[in-house]
Amino acid sequence: MFLSARHSEIIQMAKDNGRVLVEDLSTHFGVTPQTIRKDLNDLCEQRLLNRIHGGALFPSGIENMEYEARRKIASDEKEAIGRAAASLIPDNASLFINIGTTTEAVSEALLDHIGLMIITNNINVANRMRVFPEIEVVIAGGVVRGSDGGIVGEAAVDFIRQFKVDYAVIGASAIDHDGALLDFDFREVKVAQAIIANARHVILVADATKFERTAPVRIGHLSQVDTFITDRCEMDTIRQICRDTEVKLMETTR
Repeated sequence: MFLSARHSEIIQMAKDNGRVLVEDLSTHFGVTPQTIRKDLNDLCEQRLLNRIHGGALFPSGIENMEYEARRKIASDEKEAIGRAAASLIPDNASLFINIGTTTEAVSEALLDHIGLMIITNNINVANRMRVFPEIEVVIAGGVVRGSDGGIVGEAAVDFIRQFKVDYAVIGASAIDHDGALLDFDFREVKVAQAIIANARHVILVADATKFERTAPVRIGHLSQVDTFITDRCEMDTIRQICRDTEVKLMETTR
C-alpha cells in the first residue's frame, strides 16, 4: 500500500496523539482544510483511520490505545466533563472513582472539596489526591496494570464489595448505539460492575469520541447509570435511552 509523505505523517500523528483534527493538520501542513478532509477520507477508506466529526481517530477496535495517547484525546472536553461531574458531588461525600483518563479529570476537579472519602482502583487518582488532608483516599488491592496504573482482578472486586458509597464515577472505552457500555479488559470490567452495584448514584463520564469506538467486553448498559456527562451527544438512540430510563444527560458544550 503506497502512502504519500503527508499521509504517513498524518497516521503517525494520529498514532502518537490518539486523534487528529482537520484545522490542526491544515495549519501544520500549510494546506486547505478541504485538502486535509480528502486526506482523511482516503485514509479512512483504507481503514487506516476512523473518521470523527472534525478529524479522525487512530483505530482502537482491535487493541486499546496507550495510556498517554488516550490522555491526549479530547483533553479539553475531558476537563470540562470533570468539572461538571465534580459540581454534582457535595463535600463530605463517599465515592468510587474508577480507572480512566476522564475519571482522572474528575479527580482533578474534586481537589477543592473537603471531607471526601475516595475509594479507587486507580493509582493515578490515589497519588494525586493523597496529599490533600481534607480528602481520605482508600485504594483497592489487586493486580496493578503497568500500562495505566489500574488495579484489577478478583481481589479488587472483593475489596470494592465491602463498601456502599454515595457516588460512583465510572468511564467506558466505548458506548454502543444500543446503550451498551464497553471496555477491553474483562478484569477491569468486573471491578466496574462491582462499583456500579455498590453506589447509590452512578455518574458515567465519557467524551463524544467514545460513540465512535468499539471494545469487546460489556460493562453494562447506559440504563444502569443515574447521570451521563459528555461533551456532546449526537446519537438519537442514546438520547432516547436516557429519556426512557430517566438517565440525566448533561452535555458540557450546550
